[in-house]
Amino acid sequence: MELKHKLNPRIIFVSLYFVCFAAYIIYGLQPAEAAHYEIASQLAIPSISLETGVTKVEVNNGKLDTPDTIAGSYTRTENKTLLIGHSTTVFQDLNHVNLGDEITYDGKVYKVVKLEFKEKSRVDMTEILKGEEKDTIVIMTCAGELLDGGDATHRFMVTAVAL
Repeated sequence: MELKHKLNPRIIFVSLYFVCFAAYIIYGLQPAEAAHYEIASQLAIPSISLETGVTKVEVNNGKLDTPDTIAGSYTRTENKTLLIGHSTTVFQDLNHVNLGDEITYDGKVYKVVKLEFKEKSRVDMTEILKGEEKDTIVIMTCAGELLDGGDATHRFMVTAVAL
């Protein structure tokens, strides 16, 4: 008597499903930015459940190139770093940060000391980027009404000083 094995279509489907699902978990859920940007440090704001990689950004035609879904860092002077990101992605909940909240950036802990909402035309980048005595970060994102080209009428800024 000869035994013939018949492949059950349900077993094939379920097996294929688990193989594809495992591949998706391993490869598909990786941050898209990891391949596109070199991650230089990490930023965490526990009060808004934010953890993100940070890449260094450069000035291009008088503007800082903002990463799509992670934060960017720019340092021009001693003890001062500007962190930028989009309000529609990485900093979508930044407006929920409060005075006194703790922020961890590049392995250091900072305390939020200032929150500002300013018209874009009134933002003084020279003032924002000037050096400080203590290690300071300023996190800035768009706020207010959205304009054509992905910009906005205002900026929201969070200033934090190292503990």
